[in-house]
Amino acid sequence: MKYKKIILAGGNGYIGKVLLNHYRAIAQEIIILSRTYRPEDGNVKTLIWDGNTPGEWVKAIEGAELLINLCGKNVNCRYTEKNKEEIFASRIIPTALLGRVIEKMEHPPMLWINITSATMYRHAEDRPQDEYNGEIGKGFSIEVCRKWEDTFFKASTPHTRKIALRMGIVLGLADGALPRLLNLVRLGLGGRQGNGQQYVSWVHEHDAANCTEWLLQHTELEGVLNCTAPQPIKNVAFMTCIREACNVRFGLPTPAWLLKIGAIVIGTETELILKSRWVVPKRLTDSGFTFLFPTTEQAIKNILIN
Repeated sequence: MKYKKIILAGGNGYIGKVLLNHYRAIAQEIIILSRTYRPEDGNVKTLIWDGNTPGEWVKAIEGAELLINLCGKNVNCRYTEKNKEEIFASRIIPTALLGRVIEKMEHPPMLWINITSATMYRHAEDRPQDEYNGEIGKGFSIEVCRKWEDTFFKASTPHTRKIALRMGIVLGLADGALPRLLNLVRLGLGGRQGNGQQYVSWVHEHDAANCTEWLLQHTELEGVLNCTAPQPIKNVAFMTCIREACNVRFGLPTPAWLLKIGAIVIGTETELILKSRWVVPKRLTDSGFTFLFPTTEQAIKNILIN
């Protein structure tokens, strides 16, 4: 086995399962920290935690090569005051807790990756946003990310390397955005959303998982890194690509005013669709990381074939 112990905090969601599938065959032990108990499955063990208080799980994460924190309430909801509080708390509290327990460990994890979001950057249609010259945006989602990363980096962990991984939309069939977009396309509703000029920063699920292992192996990397495919795409082209992969010739566009009504009906926010996320992974590519699926066409074709 390449690795002795990998920890996935809040690892029962979609991205957690992607990472579990990646590391299962190459790690001696994978520990998932979860509020829900699951029986031991081969080299995968689930330990109960509430994300709020220390427990037996603390001893279990000592000596791990990698800890990935995936905690956070899904932002695909209406931004009511209650939901806002839960979105903040579900990210800040577990991150602060991990920082406190790692600070006291004799043998802390070698690398701690906090999965944050590429939505940290401003709405950008004029130029790409990278880790060096990207501009932080304004609004609720950005404030969540800002406080989340502040909490992460303020933790005193001198013996644990830390990376805030600002991840784009992860593409795969099991969950996330793509299955929902495929349903729209098959219903004939897969045209551009809004004016279609907003950029989509995405990453194939295999590249997202490979990226975390690359960061583990490259000990010179720390701080903030973007995890998005090197070729973001405008929404109108993105939807065209999905339609072509499904052999659907036409898709009705959805104007912004209709999206606002639809968002209220299905309980989400139009920001998730209309914000232009033109984010590029400069630090990753500068370090030599090679994406298996750098273009949307390659990614979607691979996902639908497999």
